[in-house]
Amino acid sequence: MLRFSGKDLRPVLTEAIANKCRVILVKDHGVYFLAEFGESTPEEEQKLLSYALGCNPNVDPFDDWWESANRELGGDDFGEFLDPHNAVFTQILNSEDDLELFVTPTHLSMQAVQASTIRK
Repeated sequence: MLRFSGKDLRPVLTEAIANKCRVILVKDHGVYFLAEFGESTPEEEQKLLSYALGCNPNVDPFDDWWESANRELGGDDFGEFLDPHNAVFTQILNSEDDLELFVTPTHLSMQAVQASTIRK
């Protein structure tokens, strides 16, 4: 299970809805959500990213985020396109909830959960 802070995910969802595009769950250099079309930095990287807690290469030690990402999502890099109007995303947008992501070899599921005051 991976957890995403609703506080960090809401701007990504808002950007996807504003740009009438999908949200992408990405596993490569970390695990994160981003809007399919979004604002870029001067270095031409996507500006708004929502990393899974513990899987952010900018703040988490390499061995820690890499191990967590591979344990939860497997060894291959991927991008999974999702509808930002999904009911779980709508709940995240209209609450203070966080998102939990569960992955099996054949399914990806998400649920909104009460935001935790304790962060890893």
